[in-house]
Amino acid sequence: MPITRLILTASALLLAATAPLSWADGSNEALVQAIDSRSDADRARDSARHPYDTVQFFQVEPGMTVAEVLPGGGWYTRILANYLGGDGTLYGVNYAERMWPLFSFATEDFIKQQRVATAKFDNTVKGFTDNGIEAQGFTFSTVPSQFSGTVDRVLLIRALHNLNRFEAQAGTRSQAMAGVRAMLKADGLVGVVQHRAPESAAQEWADGRNGYLKQSAVVAMFEDAGFELVAESDINANPKDQPGPNDMVWRLPPNYRGSDDDAAKRAVMAAIGESDRMTLVFRKAP
Repeated sequence: MPITRLILTASALLLAATAPLSWADGSNEALVQAIDSRSDADRARDSARHPYDTVQFFQVEPGMTVAEVLPGGGWYTRILANYLGGDGTLYGVNYAERMWPLFSFATEDFIKQQRVATAKFDNTVKGFTDNGIEAQGFTFSTVPSQFSGTVDRVLLIRALHNLNRFEAQAGTRSQAMAGVRAMLKADGLVGVVQHRAPESAAQEWADGRNGYLKQSAVVAMFEDAGFELVAESDINANPKDQPGPNDMVWRLPPNYRGSDDDAAKRAVMAAIGESDRMTLVFRKAP
């Protein structure tokens, strides 16, 4: 059973009082249905991503307003759109457009695709469900002012490493944290899943460029932005993932970068599985 730790600060007592220590009970039938309704390709990754336990741990409930950061191909979006239901609202929050040119691979066509994906997020969600859920896409530089203080949950699932990677160069993480804080209700929560670097790793290696961040660094960046840690879990932990100074997270499944033509190396990566990930919950500090 995954280990769940509740950080019992004074302002976390409400969370501790309402959050069970075991999440994998299957009692949330609406969430089970949303997860089971997906394609076989999506469900094939459930054993590595643990969507039921993760969504439960973040205390997401039908009817809530949720902001999903960097929804990408929609793996979690398909779950959330069906689970939140017709009374819910789902926002897709993309990186600020000025961030995309910082990636060496970002062509003009790629950047255009990101812009279009953000603008059409509502149509994408409608393609995942016909339950009438409200949806809208925007970036961290275009958060609508009317959304201030309206969001119940902000989810950053494997979305922090690039924000941190370009912080010194372009202030990307600071802008994102300010956007998260502005959107969130006073009693809202931020859920984080992030590739976890060993605490012994060199700071330069673990700045996000290789996909990994130290858990202590993630906690510190949230604290610096006016949040406090209220819960942590090993739901998405994988002790087999022990990256070294020459490793990047994309060497592992499903990417297998660097082992396309090396069956033996690919088998080693497959045996490790997907990355070791921290799973954290934050709230605004009083």
